[in-house]
Order: sequence, then C-alpha cells, then structure tokens
Amino acid sequence: MGGVRELAASFVAPGPCGVAVRDRLKHLTPRDEIVLRAVGEHQGRLASRDLRTRCADGLEHGKDTWASRKRDLTAQSSSRIAGAITKATHDQWALARRCQAAHIRNLEAGIGTLRHRLALPIGASGTKRAAGGYRSKGEWFHKSRRLAALEARHDTAVRDRQAGRVRVVRGGKRLLNTRHHLTQARLTEEQWRERWEAERWFIAADGESGKRFGNETIRVTPDGKVSIKLPAPLAHLANAKHGRYTLTSTAAFAHRGQEWADRIAVNRAVAYRIHLDVDRGRWYLTASWQRPVVQTIPLTTARARGMVGVDTNADHFAAYRLDRHGNPVGEPRRFFYDLSGSAGHRDAQIRHALTRLIHWAKQAGVAAIGIEDLDFTTEKTREKHGHRKRFRQLISGMPTGKLKARLVSMAAEQGLSIVAVDPAYTSMWGAQHWQKPLVTPERKMSRHDAAGIAIGRRALGHPVRDGVSPARTELRAWGRTAPPPHDRRDRAGHRTAQAGPGTRGRDGNRPPATDHAPGDVPPNGTRKRQPSASSTVRDAPSTHRWVQDSLMHTG
Repeated sequence: MGGVRELAASFVAPGPCGVAVRDRLKHLTPRDEIVLRAVGEHQGRLASRDLRTRCADGLEHGKDTWASRKRDLTAQSSSRIAGAITKATHDQWALARRCQAAHIRNLEAGIGTLRHRLALPIGASGTKRAAGGYRSKGEWFHKSRRLAALEARHDTAVRDRQAGRVRVVRGGKRLLNTRHHLTQARLTEEQWRERWEAERWFIAADGESGKRFGNETIRVTPDGKVSIKLPAPLAHLANAKHGRYTLTSTAAFAHRGQEWADRIAVNRAVAYRIHLDVDRGRWYLTASWQRPVVQTIPLTTARARGMVGVDTNADHFAAYRLDRHGNPVGEPRRFFYDLSGSAGHRDAQIRHALTRLIHWAKQAGVAAIGIEDLDFTTEKTREKHGHRKRFRQLISGMPTGKLKARLVSMAAEQGLSIVAVDPAYTSMWGAQHWQKPLVTPERKMSRHDAAGIAIGRRALGHPVRDGVSPARTELRAWGRTAPPPHDRRDRAGHRTAQAGPGTRGRDGNRPPATDHAPGDVPPNGTRKRQPSASSTVRDAPSTHRWVQDSLMHTG
C-alpha cells in the first residue's frame, strides 16, 4: 500500500448565498404578450450588440470602455436597463473565460495520456493508476494522429486565451447546432426559430436597495401587480404613468413568499427576470435576491450526533447512518433516480431523490451528511479510459456540480450541514473492510452501501480501513481499545470501539495471545511462572492474535 496518496482533510461546505423563486404569469392578454415580446426583442438586440463590443475589447477592457458602452445603451433604453445589460455581458464573458481555461486543462490531460501510452510498447499491460500501451499498430497510428489534432487545438486555445479572445453564442451553442439537425430534433424551422429568438430575448433587471419595492425597472407590488419600465423607443406602448406598462396578470410566490414580501416591504433589492417557455407557451417571472453568508458550524459540532454517509452513483444514492464513533446503525438506504430524458426530467429526479434523503437524515437525528467532494473534470477525457465508451458516458452523465449546489441549498433549509470528504479509495476500502462483515441473511450489502460507510467514517474523522495500521491511512487514524471484561460491564461502562486521541499506545500492536491463554496472563503477554510441559507437539508456534470485532457498538 505504499502508493496510497495523501488525503485531503474533510470540511463543512459553505451554505447558499442566494435565493430564487418562480411563479407563472397567468391570464395574460394578447396585448400583454405583444409588449413583452417587443421589450424582449429590443433589449435582446442591445445585449447582443454589447456582448460583441465586449468580446472585441478582449483584455483591453477597462472602466472607460465600460462607461462608454453604458452611455450608448442608455440612449436606446434607460440607465437602469443599460446597467443590467452591461452586467450580464460581463458575467457571460467571464463565464466564457472560465470555460476556456477548463477546455485547455482537458486538452492537456488528454495530451498527457496519449503521450504516455504512445511511449509504451505495443500491448504493454497497464496498472490501476495508468493505462498500458495500445493493443495494435493500427490503434497506435490512429492515436498518434489524434495526438497531433489535440496539440493543434491546444495551441489554438492557448493563443486565444493569451489574446483575450472568447467565443460566445447568445442563445446557446447546443440550440444553434440543432438548426442543422431539425429532423433528429423533430422540429420545423419555424419552431426552431421561435425557440432561438426567445432564448436571445432580454427581460431582466437587477434589484436596487432603497428604491420602491426593491426594483425600479421591473416592479412587483405586495399585492402581486407587475409593471415594467419600457425602453425609450417603446414608450408609446405604456398604459401607466412614467412610461410603465402594467400586466393584467399578478404574481404570487408560493415558495418563500413571506420572505419575498418582507424584503420588498422594506425596499430591499430583488432582481427579476421574465422569460417564455416556448414548449408550454407559458410566461414565468423569477425573483432572486442575495442572502448574507451563513457561518458554517464547526466540524466538531457537525460530527457530534453521528453522520449519514452518502455514496453517489449513476442511478441512486447509497446512504448509511453511523453513530459518532463510526459504527453503522440500522439498515442501508437507497434513493433511486433516473438521469435519462430531458434536462427538466433529470433535474426533477435529482431534486426528488435529495428530498427523500434529507428527510430521512432528519428523522435519523444527525446534524450533517457526509458526501464525496466529486469532480470528474479529468475523468471525462476520451483518452483516460480508451475504448470504455459506456463508462465515459456514465461519469459524464452524473451532474456533480448541480448535485453539490442543490444538496447544499436544500440541506441548509432543513438545518443540516454538508461535510465534503476526499473521494479516494472509499469504494475499494469500503468493499474490502465493511461489505462482508455486515452481510446477514436479512441484510444484503452492496459495494455502494459499504462505500457510504467509508464516506461517513471519513467525515467523522475515523479511519476507513478498520483495524489496519494507521501509518498509511488518512489523518493518523484512531486506534482500537479492548472492551472491558463481561463480568465488570456494569461498573466499567459501555463498550467502546474507538480509543481517544490522547490514549497512549493507541497506534501500537496488540499483545500476543494463545488459544489456551489462562486468565492470569498479564496484558504484556508474559507469564508469572513457566507453564507446565504439554503432551501436544506443535510444528510451529501459534500465530493467532486476538482481533477486536470491528462492529462493536458503544451502547
């Protein structure tokens, strides 16, 4: 086990810092829809023009160019709308830069793997940590050509990044490519065009603390009336004072409605966005606002009442409850979901599974959930797993980023904390040290259930590999201590399976013992007097050592 890498320390994930709620705008009149479409189309053109200007500036952008762009937009809309557009433009450009950096890292990972495998002899066997050589000369040749292609892409991406050049598609690259595959998407050109235009509309406004109801551009009153400040060229469409248009529909946020009402009652900032769901033909209003950063609880407090360890898989969460000493309690639980179908269906499946998991954790009485700090960025490369296409599709389909963000926000609402742990070796060590001992005629243990125990123990600060010398495990693993004699249990207290950090000799080896050791053998394994001669002839001394039961409970 000399190749075991150093593990990262567990930590409590920070809580959410923002809130977003949505409501449908029902009973809109035809005139309402005409005005909304006109506003979205006009401001969408301005946003596209501003994004083009920002991309052309590249790394030369500064306060002066920002102010110039905002002045140009103000003349065709308003100062507040211009501010919202320029802010959205900067966010989109920054996102494109981050994606560009991730793309370069992905190319570098692929290039490194290809160079390693091409340097090996044909047919050379690999290891668990590195792939071997290619299987044939033909495969070696094709991979050498792919290496040249990736190196060319990498050079292009690096030059673009150094020059501050990014490529952004307002409306989405996927929807743009769908235009060339309308038959497979089962869309007509008119249907695609409607989606494309709706995605490029811009009907949004940032909140302003101190202004009436927290937003001057898109205003929502406490009784739900929605009004929009029209841009200057569309002022003739106004049906209210000061160039505003009031919709006939009202908004009522069922979720967090009281929190939203409390904010607008004191004129605190609330951002709004109006968008059209083309498939359903429905208009929606989304309200969002920031929360003060919530201080996370100390790791010791999160561990005080035990932990629920969760192993994330392609189709389910495998969870196991552990007490504060790291002992499994009860039966394993599995929360299934289906990641096939549309993005909305996948998101709903993840949300429902997390809801069931969080409710069960609340009923179990724990204060935190332990989960792996997963990041499959380098694992998705085509060169990492070679011809294992299904496996690459499997890990690519797991929404790790969305899962972590949604779990943190949903758990925070229920008063639960999330403890993120290093994912290294959890499945392997869990299956090796916990799967077999926990199998009973009534309980079926899978590898994923055992991994949940490993994750929970690591989140609690206990070693995963129970009973193994801690020299190569994480965090200088806690040792074991023998239980008190059964005849003195009442006065010796409950049995304990974990020795505290201050216990001397907790990392030491167990004293030797034999099958026929008498009761007067002291702990150091030596006798007070020599044993009598035995008629039993042994070929070799006994190698049996006393082993502590790994499933001892604390009470």
